[in-house]
Amino acid sequence: MEIFKATQVVKDYAGHRALDEVSLSVKDQSIFGLLGPNGAGKTTLIRIINQITAPDQGEIELFGRKLKASDIQHIGYLPEERGLYKKMKVGEQALYLAQLKGLSKHDALKGLKYWFEKFEIQPWWNKKVEELSKGMQQKIQFVITVVHKPKLLIFDEPFSGFDPINANLLKNEILNLKEQGATIIFSTHNMASVEEVCDHIALINRSKKILDGPIDDIKERYKQDIYEVETSAPHDVTAEFSRNGFQLIDYQLKGQIQRIKFQVVNETPANALLQHLMEKMEIRSFREVIPSMNEVFIQVVEQANPKKQAHA
Repeated sequence: MEIFKATQVVKDYAGHRALDEVSLSVKDQSIFGLLGPNGAGKTTLIRIINQITAPDQGEIELFGRKLKASDIQHIGYLPEERGLYKKMKVGEQALYLAQLKGLSKHDALKGLKYWFEKFEIQPWWNKKVEELSKGMQQKIQFVITVVHKPKLLIFDEPFSGFDPINANLLKNEILNLKEQGATIIFSTHNMASVEEVCDHIALINRSKKILDGPIDDIKERYKQDIYEVETSAPHDVTAEFSRNGFQLIDYQLKGQIQRIKFQVVNETPANALLQHLMEKMEIRSFREVIPSMNEVFIQVVEQANPKKQAHA
């Protein structure tokens, strides 16, 4: 079931096209990665979903129908640029913002108590926001984003300002929210985080969607028949590869261990080389090299943005 759908969305700003007929859909109880270089159009789409601005063309649907003003109560948005009032006390501000999302004072206090205890941040309740570190402020804003239990959560660079321990804590909470029924749109430049939490991604570049699909399918689509074999007892393998129709890509020797990366050419079965090598040396490991999302991101964006040749 689709919880969110954008169809042929166009948005222009003073002659600049921020979104150019972008279409995508987000399934219920999934984590959807919204990716792209700076200025690609991601934030514009997020602002349209939050009704901060409206599309010039196209349609936005939520819960199977056209987006309407009251839907904001069902959305939790953690923006990249944080918006807490520096002079207000943490608890006072959290309570105020939770009630703006439709919670009664009783339910807001109950929900905030749960999250403050879970994050062990009860002592911060009566502190002013300006007294907290960037990471601490980030935790408070995360709590305010999720306390009303929205059906759709939008996180824009949620790990910004966090050390690795707290980033991992937040990552686990995002996964828990998904398990509890939330649907999440996750925008980040951290491709390692995308691989860890996202089910599906869309890549926007220069206002256009240029890639869309489940992460595993995309990585499979962009693999290049590259394999890595690790052997013991150093042995000159160069001749083995050239003679058997494989291209040697990388070779590393560490002590008595060789790590060899090669590419299959002419559709030669990789097992043919493996069998040949096994006759000559001990094989410690053999695996197909699947590209990371970071490698896919760079490859796809570079293909979409060919560099102009430098003038002589």
